[in-house]
Amino acid sequence: MIRYSIIAFFMAVVGMSHAQNIQGFVYDLVSSQPIQNVEIKNIRTKEVTNSDRNGAFKIEGQVNDYLAVQIFGYEADTIFYYDDAIRRIYLNKDESILTIDEVLVKRLTDNVLAKELEKARNAGKIVEIPRNQGGIKISPSRLFSRESKNARRSMDILYEEYQARKIDRRFTKHLIASLLPLNEADIALFRERFRPSVEFIENTTEEDLRAYIIESYTVFKNEKK
Repeated sequence: MIRYSIIAFFMAVVGMSHAQNIQGFVYDLVSSQPIQNVEIKNIRTKEVTNSDRNGAFKIEGQVNDYLAVQIFGYEADTIFYYDDAIRRIYLNKDESILTIDEVLVKRLTDNVLAKELEKARNAGKIVEIPRNQGGIKISPSRLFSRESKNARRSMDILYEEYQARKIDRRFTKHLIASLLPLNEADIALFRERFRPSVEFIENTTEEDLRAYIIESYTVFKNEKK
């Protein structure tokens, strides 16, 4: 009996050691004010929680989980939890194209980023294809309008962030920590110094990415001497 109790206790401890919480805050995208009572659902576990008056939430989950986020009056969104860090989720309640700057764009979730990029791309189009005539013609009014210029500027900023996130999803501090004996500060330096290109990330395998990280570590160690 004692033997079985020890085994059960050991299994419980192991289970607890693998338990993980995803923590974060939910804010309004434009005002940066916290949003209370937002529903957050872990799609894998089906667990549901709600944000408190400070916009804070905690839900059981792990790296690579997806969180469905929704509240009446805001666009529903899905968050990919690709690194074990506190998440700040910004929800958008305005359907119009946002006035984008480098600070605001970093608050966008992946889904909202893709939507805003598509909006900016459509608003910034400068060509027209006549239905009853062949060929393509340039539209000067759209080419030189302030709205079109702002849309194309927004598209550039949005696309740059979109590409950066492709890298961040795979070149994570979680992956680096699993391969290299680095503390948190050194991991941040390593990620900045050896950040791969988008082309590399899009075409490399997981095995090759791990090899790249390990090979880069040799250079990193020599630079710190």
